[in-house]
Amino acid sequence: MSISGFGVINIILITIIVLWFARDTYFRLMAKMSATTIDETEFREGMRKAQVIDLREKDEFKAGHILGARSMPYTMFKEVMPSIRKDQPIYLYDQRKTLSIRAANKLRKSGYQNIYILKKGYEGWTGKIKKDI
Repeated sequence: MSISGFGVINIILITIIVLWFARDTYFRLMAKMSATTIDETEFREGMRKAQVIDLREKDEFKAGHILGARSMPYTMFKEVMPSIRKDQPIYLYDQRKTLSIRAANKLRKSGYQNIYILKKGYEGWTGKIKKDI
């Protein structure tokens, strides 16, 4: 008994869909364990009393970032993480929120609490921004 070309394609497509679903489920679980996801209104209301951290790369940060945010590219996050205070809330964002989930997980594992992620990321932000270029 042989698998036809059509059957092989179906198996590959099903495998891709299952893997995508598994990855998405993993990120949702990691986000729930590590941080509280908040919408833009909640983010704006609490950001004055929090450490607002932009996890995008420097060029993206310079092209436009949330007013008052501090640049900490995720690629360097492990090195700069000790400069984040444990006694203040931490507000994270990136373009969507994938990097924020990863950073929140690292922070949680290092004993940080009060970690928040911007629900729609910078992509969904409609508040004030600053451009450095």
